Amino acid sequence: MAISNNVASLQANQIYLNTGANNIANVNTDRFIPRDTRITNSASQTPQAQVRLADDNGSKRSQTDLAKEIPDQIIQSGVAEANVAAIKTQDQIFGTLLDIKG
Repeated sequence: MAISNNVASLQANQIYLNTGANNIANVNTDRFIPRDTRITNSASQTPQAQVRLADDNGSKRSQTDLAKEIPDQIIQSGVAEANVAAIKTQDQIFGTLLDIKG
């Protein structure tokens, strides 16, 4: 995997985390319809975030589901950590190769 894929994944995960944080921040906002984020691969096989409004159930209260949002935030934080670790490892490998060649 190229570093660019890890960077694209980090960017997609940042959008996912921001969307979830906005949903959580509006948990007490009447008639709030949360946004739903999906991470898919684009045509060039790089991760991409797609955000859409969740289905409206007609509730007069906020439709944010904390039982979904909190675990999603934890999972996406772990994904971001894994991507950062992969970038650091790739950077170290490239640095070692350059040191060997130089």
